[in-house]
Amino acid sequence: MFPTERLALKDGDFCQVVAGTHKGKSGVVRDLNLSKGGNLTLTLVQPNGERFKVLAKNVLKST
Repeated sequence: MFPTERLALKDGDFCQVVAGTHKGKSGVVRDLNLSKGGNLTLTLVQPNGERFKVLAKNVLKST
């Protein structure tokens, strides 16, 4: 089961990517989407303006 930090994501939260292609990057959540396959995806925006999509299972909410 996932930690509660992964399940409570919403727009505006700051997250750190802990797995996958973008591991080590962080940013602010701007878009949540449920894919056809049932996976929760989100768009993260870094402070420099770069945007990328990542699976919610690969991020942790930062405080």
